[in-house]
Amino acid sequence: MSGRLEGKVALVTGGASGMGAAQARLFAAEGAAVCVADINDEKGQAVVQEIADGGGRAIFVHLDVTKAEQWEEAVARAEDAFGSLTVLCNNAGANFRVSFDEQTEEMWHLIVETALTGAFLGTKAAIPAMRRAGSGAIINMGSISTTRCGPNPGYAASKVGMWGLTQSAAECYAKENIRCNLVSPGHVDTPFIRESHSHSPNDWSTTIDNPENYAQRVAATPMGRLIMPEEIAYAFLFLASDEASAITGTNLKVDGGASL
Repeated sequence: MSGRLEGKVALVTGGASGMGAAQARLFAAEGAAVCVADINDEKGQAVVQEIADGGGRAIFVHLDVTKAEQWEEAVARAEDAFGSLTVLCNNAGANFRVSFDEQTEEMWHLIVETALTGAFLGTKAAIPAMRRAGSGAIINMGSISTTRCGPNPGYAASKVGMWGLTQSAAECYAKENIRCNLVSPGHVDTPFIRESHSHSPNDWSTTIDNPENYAQRVAATPMGRLIMPEEIAYAFLFLASDEASAITGTNLKVDGGASL
């Protein structure tokens, strides 16, 4: 690796699996110290151990992104362990793959609060640390739904809202050398759409373990394949690095053409 993030300290939410774990591994390999944050302690600790075994620097912190006090603790842990915080990756999300009629108020709140409120609280918690560090990069997780909404109201609202949140933060903090950008993936092969969790339930009608569902997602991607978590991680890496020092308030699509 080339050390593109040497001297950076990154807090990565959703870091226990999928796209967040891929970011944590890549960032550590590129020289960053990484705070892996997630509600899944066992899987999060396993990612930290993997990074340590590879010679990288990482700690784990339990983080429910909807809790402001836990954000404050996570940021403090990162600063205590590594001396600063310069990168925040807001990956945490939730989804219920149902129509507007089927979506309940409880589902709505979990989707919107996990992704959108979580990113808002994370930004609020990270900004003081980035000011102390003299610079920062915040990268939020968008989606195809950021620019092409489907029938799922909570997910669409959270991802369109994430674009607005990103632009607002970019404008507010640009003069302080703190950048904020959005990465919008397409159909990515992750546990989020394979396995079933309380924040992302799947059954045979929705999982990509079902060959028909897998084929539908491939067919919806002009490049003819699903995106891999590591490909999303490289987009986050670029936006976190000094190579993107003049980029803020942008939406970088990594979707194989699925949003066309």
